Amino acid sequence: MSRNSPCNKICMMDPESGLCAGCFRTIEEIGNWSRMTEGEREKVWRELPLRKAGNSTKDSVI
Repeated sequence: MSRNSPCNKICMMDPESGLCAGCFRTIEEIGNWSRMTEGEREKVWRELPLRKAGNSTKDSVI
């Protein structure tokens, strides 16, 4: 299943969590998004709800 980027144009990095306040990705994930495999992107998509809920999985960065 192909998905677009989770970017919602609210781009502001939270220095405490290391996640974007808009899409909840790390700066590395944002920068590498276009080079990620479909599987890598799907992994990030699955983690976003947990990150949004405050249960950051940012240590498992691709």
